[in-house]
Amino acid sequence: MATAAGATAYFQRGSLFWFTVITLSFGYHTWVVFWPQSIPYQSLGPLGSFTQYLVDHHHTLLSNGYWLAWLIHVGESLYAIVLCKQNELRIQIKLRKLILRDME
Repeated sequence: MATAAGATAYFQRGSLFWFTVITLSFGYHTWVVFWPQSIPYQSLGPLGSFTQYLVDHHHTLLSNGYWLAWLIHVGESLYAIVLCKQNELRIQIKLRKLILRDME
């Protein structure tokens, strides 16, 4: 198991690109599931026509996929907490180190 001195190797800063892609994707998926009537399908080009097809023919699948994605993200968060506790990593200290390292 890792000690507190070598624990910084567990936490690395994520890529801004992937944070942006995931945030926009979740936002778009939320928009499609809850407010499909307000989407300007014609203005989105191929993405709009594909989205309209999915909304018209597979809205149940979109809705179930939405909740499954949230369930997976919550599950991986809980799994990370369990791993930190098993490896004797104190989450507050590690988050503080992660934030302070990013500010340097």
